Amino acid sequence: MSPNHPHAVPNLISQHGVIGDMRTLALVAQDGTIDFFCHPDIDSPTLFGDLLHPSGGGSFKLCADESAGALKHRQIYLPDTNILVTRFLGQNGIGEVCDFMPLDGSGRIVRRAKAIMGTVTFQLEVSPRPDYARREVTLEPVEDGGVRVEWESDDGPQSVYFYASMELRLEGDRILATAALPEGETCHVVLCPGRKDSPSIDDAYVADAFSRTRDYWHKWVNAGRYPVFWRELVVRSALTLKLLTSAEFGSIAAAATFGLPEVVGGERNWDYRFCWVRDAAFTLHSLTRLGYHDEAEAFVHFLMERAVETGESGLQIMYAMDGATSPEEVTLDHFDGYGGSKPVRIGNAAHEQRQMDIYGEFMDAVYISSKARGKPAYSVWIKMARILDWLCDNWRLKDKGIWESRGEPREYLSSRLMSWVALDRGLRLAYDESLPADVNRWRSERDRIQMSILEEFWNAEIGAFTQYKGGTSLDAVVLLMPMVKFINPRDQMWTSTLKAVRETLVHDCLVRRYNNTDANSDGLNGEEGAFTICSFWYVEALARTGYVAEARLLFEKLHSYANHLGLYSEELSSAGDHLGNFPQGLTHLSLISAAIWLDRALNGDRKDPHHFEFHMLEDPDGIF
Repeated sequence: MSPNHPHAVPNLISQHGVIGDMRTLALVAQDGTIDFFCHPDIDSPTLFGDLLHPSGGGSFKLCADESAGALKHRQIYLPDTNILVTRFLGQNGIGEVCDFMPLDGSGRIVRRAKAIMGTVTFQLEVSPRPDYARREVTLEPVEDGGVRVEWESDDGPQSVYFYASMELRLEGDRILATAALPEGETCHVVLCPGRKDSPSIDDAYVADAFSRTRDYWHKWVNAGRYPVFWRELVVRSALTLKLLTSAEFGSIAAAATFGLPEVVGGERNWDYRFCWVRDAAFTLHSLTRLGYHDEAEAFVHFLMERAVETGESGLQIMYAMDGATSPEEVTLDHFDGYGGSKPVRIGNAAHEQRQMDIYGEFMDAVYISSKARGKPAYSVWIKMARILDWLCDNWRLKDKGIWESRGEPREYLSSRLMSWVALDRGLRLAYDESLPADVNRWRSERDRIQMSILEEFWNAEIGAFTQYKGGTSLDAVVLLMPMVKFINPRDQMWTSTLKAVRETLVHDCLVRRYNNTDANSDGLNGEEGAFTICSFWYVEALARTGYVAEARLLFEKLHSYANHLGLYSEELSSAGDHLGNFPQGLTHLSLISAAIWLDRALNGDRKDPHHFEFHMLEDPDGIF
């Protein structure tokens, strides 16, 4: 962020790690501050929101005291887990804060501080600001040395508790504490959701919760199959995607946050804490390729439960995490926004849009899952077949496209291409699993869609497939064409398109979604950063087309844009600033896909037993 920007923020987007329990997530900054946390669910109001409303949105800070000298901050994850360690390095000592959320459904945040070298003084400051900082809080000491935080909501009284091994004191609407720890000693503070009975929070509980949480994540990672190259990057991305899944409902959030800007100071500030069919289906595809199938089954069940509620088209483009219709889009006018980026929106008006691409993404995820788990249940298949029958009649409908344009509806390439994928995967399922379907009609309409794309979206003057029918502009979504097996990557039409993408949308390893011009307006002011999912798509497209060395170099360059923990936000500036919501599922799933493809290209036919098993299980007909 520019130092001359009139609005400062305490921590940059990139200066965070994320912890969670597959119900909600918290962002932990390098200085030990939790400055973004929605409670009790990922799409609930914030309890801490200083990231979007500095010094007024609420925070939960546990850090080493810097009054005796400046400290260096470092963060790492305990390997193969979502347990975060924040380190404070000084000339006179080293301290650590370990943060995690147990996977037992308790909804707790556990924070344990430890003096690693020398005597280290830790400071605690908690400023709860519930309901997007719209509610006043009452703080009251309780037995066992804890503090109860209460507030009124539209649903009645709400509360959370803070229990600590250090003495807590109240100062206005803040909870404070200080602990000077000799080398090797620890202290802890635990946030607990409101409950009438006082939970037992002591050193034994913290140690046991840590062990159980560590063992859960180790077991989950060990159940996967990872590429030989870039294993740590892929594991971190997979763990991040897992955090975005709902253990209760099977839904998958697109991102952990809302309101973080695509351009600092601009209006492109969206709420992505909901389950998009598109994002969730892409997520399932990547997790399935790593050997994780339970998440796919849970999501298909989640979606099919709602398919009968949505009219004849069968699906909405997005849902709240519990399956309800996504809330209306409103603005938090009292929030200053990240770096002054307003309006800060909650809810998302995109739920009212038509996006025809969702059927292809969903059917491809179902197809990939069926390759490992067998045919879908008959009751599920009937609903899918009904959706595909509807698509046969309606694939020419204008819509808002995969990027949720707020401009005029068009016939977008993304929608046409993914409609082809939907019918193609439906046909494959029907044939492979001997399922009842109107295959003659599906095949006929699939072929019509193919002809439509090849004839109506090809612009001979620019030598490329265009963003929408009759247009002249390009869209990075065209990079999906060889990935979904629509076109041979050696086809001259494709290689010409790839060249045009490179000339118009690519800058080094950074790729824009599209150029927002008068002829191609998305209905919003201003430009945006490079879209990270498109950058990884470009890497994979290069590799599939045969440019493996170039793809590998750009892949390595993209790694340099990750934050210190290997996490990515939605977009990147040319200066490497993270923009948009964080962490974003689309980016991490596209990283996984590109890594898998490059690993395959670089390993060739090597007969390493693990490599052989990995490729034997990889599906060659999927979306990536």
